Amino acid sequence: MVEPDSGRAAEAADSYSIPVFRSLDELLAANLRLDAAIVAVPTGHHCSVGAQLLAAGIDVLVEKPLAANLAEADELIALAEEHNRILQVGHLERFNPAVLAIEPRLRRPMFFEAHRLSVFTPRSLDVDVVLDLMIHDLDIVLAFARSPVREVRAVGLPVVSSRVDIANVRVEFESGCVANFTASRVSTERVRKLRFFEPRRYVSIDYARRDLLMIEIDPKAAAGAGPAPGLSFAKPEITPGEPLRLELDSFLDCVRARREPRVTARQGREALSLALEIQAQMAAHANRAGLQSFFAAVISPSS
Repeated sequence: MVEPDSGRAAEAADSYSIPVFRSLDELLAANLRLDAAIVAVPTGHHCSVGAQLLAAGIDVLVEKPLAANLAEADELIALAEEHNRILQVGHLERFNPAVLAIEPRLRRPMFFEAHRLSVFTPRSLDVDVVLDLMIHDLDIVLAFARSPVREVRAVGLPVVSSRVDIANVRVEFESGCVANFTASRVSTERVRKLRFFEPRRYVSIDYARRDLLMIEIDPKAAAGAGPAPGLSFAKPEITPGEPLRLELDSFLDCVRARREPRVTARQGREALSLALEIQAQMAAHANRAGLQSFFAAVISPSS
């Protein structure tokens, strides 16, 4: 483990009986013959830390987003390919049991509604709400829609931090599929839900409860029977599991078997690319709406 803070380093060493190093250079110099590592540092350091590990021949799981920009993402992908290393991106919801249960049942999703709301905490303020929270849903929808993005419209506002804390986004895909995303880290409640419609079917996923509901047209349903005549309600069986544990187990399986991870670096790059386009569209909207002074006031209250 690498922990530059001496207090936290001592606590980790004592709690887990593991060696703790002050820097990555110190860790690599110890020649521990590491096979794999997890990069859980601020986004701005993902590339520098991940690149050093990949160049040292170590497989890497890097927390989302893959990098701070596309150039850094491409650097990590190129290094992983050059050194034949596993590079997995930590999009945790891909391992949510509800997502795992619906994925084999997908038909043709055509409309998505994603809501991810959280109460404010001082963590992850190095990035805005798009890279902090919304990117989970961007990754899932990209994986489900399986179509290039055609158009992005977005609005976002800083509320209590210097970066956008609440955002609403509409994405249209080349397939005709449309997705609406709302993310907030200044809510009074915690919500993590995804709903989508396919021909003759509605699906609702509650990430927090790891719960899945499907409503389908049922021609055989008797008139007047059930909560809605002609509709069948089903809650498919879901294999229990803790997403973080499933993610780590999957990563280690990939390391051992030398197989492609469930969330590849290129998929992580695709989610990052969409997130950055959303940021650009939010900035353009702010300019059109004349909100520059509002943003400046949030960033520098005393100015």
